[in-house]
Amino acid sequence: MPKLPILSGQQMLKVLQKKGFTHVRTKGSHAILLKETEWGKITIPVPLHSELAKGTLLSILKQAGMTKEELEEYI
Repeated sequence: MPKLPILSGQQMLKVLQKKGFTHVRTKGSHAILLKETEWGKITIPVPLHSELAKGTLLSILKQAGMTKEELEEYI
C-alpha cells in the first residue's frame, strides 16, 4: 500500500477536477466541488491550505470514492 502523499488544497482540487468534479464556489478558505452521478450528487469541501492533514486527505478520498493508488495515478 503506497504512503499518503503530502498535497496542498490546490493540488487536491486539480486531482478532483481530473476525476470529474466541478468547482462550484469558494466560501472562505474552502472550495466546494460537485459531481452528479446516477445515484445523486456528491459534494466535497476542500480546504485551500498549503498542506492538507492526513485525516482530511483520507476523508476527501473516501467521499470521492478514490483509493490511495488512484490518487497516485492522478498526481
